[in-house]
Amino acid sequence: MRIALLEDDVAQAEAVAEWLRLNGHEVYAFGTGRELMRFASRESADLFLIDWGLPDMSGLDVLAWLRQQRREVTPVIFVTSREAEDDVVEALSAGADDFIVKPIRQKELLSRIEAVLRRAGQRVAEQQLLEVPPYQMDLARRQACMNGQEVELTEKEFDLAVFFFRNIGRLFSRGHLLEVVWGRTANVATRTVDTHISRVRNKLALRPENGFRLTSTYNYGYRLERMEVAPVELGDAVSPTE
Repeated sequence: MRIALLEDDVAQAEAVAEWLRLNGHEVYAFGTGRELMRFASRESADLFLIDWGLPDMSGLDVLAWLRQQRREVTPVIFVTSREAEDDVVEALSAGADDFIVKPIRQKELLSRIEAVLRRAGQRVAEQQLLEVPPYQMDLARRQACMNGQEVELTEKEFDLAVFFFRNIGRLFSRGHLLEVVWGRTANVATRTVDTHISRVRNKLALRPENGFRLTSTYNYGYRLERMEVAPVELGDAVSPTE
């Protein structure tokens, strides 16, 4: 998982980043709110760990920017020395998904991260079938179908499609998609992502009339959106001949 860590205490940030990396996460650490905001303007993450007290702004300001300006639904955990009930309520009401009081304990932090990601649906248990009508993804056979008809996808196209259907509504950067589908060390140009996205969109006919739309955000990445398909009104039907 990609985790963005916002912590101005260098020693604390290094310790937390090391715990997370040892647990298999990719960590991007920042010491100021503006640094994290610049990152979030061009990249996506699976989780944000945000300290409340920062040298340039409040962690609540960063959270407000993520939720209101970026329309981020990515989980956020506040990590802070504040422990008053009012502070906890304020952070959760502002959109935080959890709240950890310093000093941070390694096992508790990792456990809370797992719980938040599980609630957010990021850790989907491996299943044989992923059904999002009119689409069906057979993960065991690596086969994609639309309305019961098989759609031929390459290995990477299939991986992209499954990732998007598991994360409907989330905006992902090209770099994030490269990591997930091609791997962290792959020497692949971001243009490759655009090409594969275009193929997935066309092959699966991801258009509003089919209930989904795969959209791009300029200089950032892509999002799979669920669309509301308007029902056919009885009055629109052709009347039988009298």
